[in-house]
Amino acid sequence: MESSPPQICEGLQHMSESMFVGLCEIVGTSQQVAIRRETIDIGEMVDRRVKRYDGIIQMMSGSMREGFRLEGSDVDWMYWPNSRRVIMDMSHSEYYNTANTVLILSDSSESPPGFTLLQLLTRRMNRDIHLALVRMNDRVYISSSIHRQLTCSSFFLNSTVHGPCGSGVIGGLEYDTAHCFVCDFWPLSASSWIDRCHSWPDPEVVDDIVRNGCHFVAIGHPLGPHANEEWRISFSRAEYKLVYSMNHCQLLIYGLLKIFLKEVINQQSEETNKLLCSYHMKTTVFWAIQQNTLPYLCPQNLLAGFWVCFKLLLKWVYKGICPNFFIPQNNMFLTKVNGSAQNRLFLQLHELYKKGLACLLQSSSIRSYIIDVLYNPRLSICTDESMIRSEVDYDVENVAQSIICSFNHGDISQTSKAIHTIEQFVESPMTHHQVVPIQKLAITILQRTPFLLQKMNNDTGVNKQMYIADKLSCHMLKLAAKFGYVSNMLYIAMYYYKTLRYREALSVMKMTKVKLAQPYLMHETHVHRERYTEAVGGQPWSSKIRQAVAVNIILINEFCYINELIPEQQSALQNKSHKLVIPVFVMLHFLEFLCYRHIDTALSLAALDELQVLVHHDQGRYVCDISRDISWEILGICQQMTGNLQAALYSYKQSLDTQYPLHQIHTSTQRRIQDIVQSTQHQYIEDLPLD
Repeated sequence: MESSPPQICEGLQHMSESMFVGLCEIVGTSQQVAIRRETIDIGEMVDRRVKRYDGIIQMMSGSMREGFRLEGSDVDWMYWPNSRRVIMDMSHSEYYNTANTVLILSDSSESPPGFTLLQLLTRRMNRDIHLALVRMNDRVYISSSIHRQLTCSSFFLNSTVHGPCGSGVIGGLEYDTAHCFVCDFWPLSASSWIDRCHSWPDPEVVDDIVRNGCHFVAIGHPLGPHANEEWRISFSRAEYKLVYSMNHCQLLIYGLLKIFLKEVINQQSEETNKLLCSYHMKTTVFWAIQQNTLPYLCPQNLLAGFWVCFKLLLKWVYKGICPNFFIPQNNMFLTKVNGSAQNRLFLQLHELYKKGLACLLQSSSIRSYIIDVLYNPRLSICTDESMIRSEVDYDVENVAQSIICSFNHGDISQTSKAIHTIEQFVESPMTHHQVVPIQKLAITILQRTPFLLQKMNNDTGVNKQMYIADKLSCHMLKLAAKFGYVSNMLYIAMYYYKTLRYREALSVMKMTKVKLAQPYLMHETHVHRERYTEAVGGQPWSSKIRQAVAVNIILINEFCYINELIPEQQSALQNKSHKLVIPVFVMLHFLEFLCYRHIDTALSLAALDELQVLVHHDQGRYVCDISRDISWEILGICQQMTGNLQAALYSYKQSLDTQYPLHQIHTSTQRRIQDIVQSTQHQYIEDLPLD
């Protein structure tokens, strides 16, 4: 097993170059990965700075956070209460104000490596903690199993328990949400990791990781003495920072291992396809880099690096030991990869090993990149990333990632904090990849604040304040449109409609329609590449988005944008959904219909006809599948307003029965259906002839 990487052709270097290109197309180039990471990092940074001390902090983790966008991957979120802190020693309590902080002590004296009990030290608590408390040895602990059950559906309804997480599917995307606790201190059991970091990662990365501590997720060791009460130490934050510190070829090897696991290893047999997971692949790469068996990598030796990792994995399976990267005493194979299952898995991996790099031919995703070289060994391969991805690809990436980076806070103090945070960012040196999400956040705040101000001033009812706020609101919305997407103009139209300025709203929509009709328009990630490049190629991103990019309209459900959608927003909030994502063309026709009802009935009906054609016949170009529930709902609202109750009933039933319930508006849909049915029955009784 110590042989050098086998060759399936003379041009191993050539094949590595081909694999580099293929993985850049599947995983992403270094620039694409940077865009993804910076977008998430900045969004979370702003969110944490404006969050109240008693709020819930969220962090994306897993492969999405690391920069991957592999087909079929899930998205992982970690949530923790900001005002509850785990300490490693009683002396750490002096760093906290116990008047507003719940302190929890980590007690790992009786737990296996990597696990601990969490002892509640202070009485201040909420219902979730109170119900999860258990008493052992005259001390009060938080039970991980009870806490997991209580918080499983805290963020998405109808989630099911999966490990320490609540799991489910939204719009075809699988998610895992872990409700955990945070600790500002590095665990003593992981101190050996600091001592091992001589060559990798850099000291600055090590210091940053240690300074940010760790988390505790709600799952115990199945063989531990208190499996239902124990919590696992999570190094998710440290892990994504380690992945960030990889060079791009090392990242691609990690990506190749993830693909190889899914498409080759896990296809060997049903008996063994659940024994290994992506986390084992990550751990393999971490150890290989730190042990200097993955030196500086380049496209020419990428496959050699893969083979090093595969041999290490094979060695671990043979021994039945997979040492956790931070706490090596924690053997991650202990409960699954043992006995007969371990033996079967080793034999399968060894058969793949004997095939050499030819085993990669079993992967459907990467097979073609090997075959191309096998059949044409003199094929010229360019590994310049700028030739692998075009300008349009990076623009599409920016649009796709900007959807993730949003600002959802609903009061003026948090908005002010966010603006101040963005100002600080702008005044400091920024990379190109940082500018885009910062611009997106600034525009988002500009277009949401007017609706917040209107809510505040409607509550006070002071005319002078309302006049000043209106002037300021119009100015902010115009600024957002000036520097934002083409579709941002519709927020101006919404504001005009809400303030009864129907003609002004229609004037804005008329200009918007012209821009949305351009053949080079990038709508979400749909674009005619040649026309787009011809129209705006080479221009700064800020110029492109206001000329040629449109995105869906996002309504935060804590604000009122359009009175006719209040029931839908209330229904969504009741079901823990905090925003409506409305296709831009659906919103355009909806607003036209609403405004023309006060000016010209014929034009109002014409707008309704356009909306009906769009919702009934669009094949995913302008109305994506996950937005069809709200699109059918809006069509039904318009039809009901015109008195076409049968058509409205059909639309509501489409929204309720045949579409994915992304927006959780079913309560309002059912109520609207009930209103129509009762209205029809009442009318029927009224029309009965009198004897």
